Amino acid sequence: MSINKQEKTGLLLGLIGVICFSFTLPATRIATEYLGTTFVGLGRTVIASILVAIILMVRKERIPTLLQFKSLLIVSLGTVLAFPLLTSWAMKTLPVSHGAVELALLPLATAGFAIIRANEAPSLTFWISSLIGSLSVIIYAMHLGFGQLHYADLALLAAVIILGLSYAEGGKLSKELGSWQVIAWAIIIGAPFFIIPVALDISTEMTQVPLKAWLSFAYLAVVSQFLAYVAWYSGMAMGGILKISQIQYLQPFLMIVFAALFLNESITFFTIVTAVVVVIAVIVGKNTGVTKKSSASIKQSR
Repeated sequence: MSINKQEKTGLLLGLIGVICFSFTLPATRIATEYLGTTFVGLGRTVIASILVAIILMVRKERIPTLLQFKSLLIVSLGTVLAFPLLTSWAMKTLPVSHGAVELALLPLATAGFAIIRANEAPSLTFWISSLIGSLSVIIYAMHLGFGQLHYADLALLAAVIILGLSYAEGGKLSKELGSWQVIAWAIIIGAPFFIIPVALDISTEMTQVPLKAWLSFAYLAVVSQFLAYVAWYSGMAMGGILKISQIQYLQPFLMIVFAALFLNESITFFTIVTAVVVVIAVIVGKNTGVTKKSSASIKQSR
């Protein structure tokens, strides 16, 4: 497979992952309304771990090395603990459009940690396009009156930072461990710690929970927690962490579309204009050059 074809495949897989992730906040909002923060935030990992364990055993996957296990702890911290729990808590009070705007900062967090963890050096054009994309969503947030930070906002911002580190670490690790294996082992690592809290949160009232909440929870457990990450990490491994991270700028607007379809939240003309600006920034950013830092430059930076 040529490099160009590999990068195109990586971009396609990254886009599939982003589309799947884009329904995460709307699904979380629906599920937490009836099932609660703990059950949704941690229970999705417990359910996903059953599927993952079966796949790992059937395929007889090798156990990660000690060094890989350390990286998997970082991935697990963000993808199976911090992000699900913090977003579940925040979505109980914030509209999806609010959360979508703040999650738009995730590409910058991923890019920043990629420089540190994967030794990737972005070009000036990349940073300019990233800045344009970030400023666009910040202006969008201010236009909608989201400038004032609340505890839920701080929770989302913390989730962005931690998940950015996990994305960068997972993208780097997927090149040697395998794309879907990264999130699979991260889920296996985290799930045992969540079983007791989830079990204690189960109540008889859950028998009255509507089907839409259970379907949303099932989506979070199977797609958001596992299958979407398979596509996402595969894309980063094939196309490069920094380039694929640019696609994340589409995510907040896809979330808003899903919120309009499933939660009846409105889409304004300003949202469409901002989306166009962000998409242009993504197109420019993904076509910029990204190189590996040389050993000499790494030593000088220390």
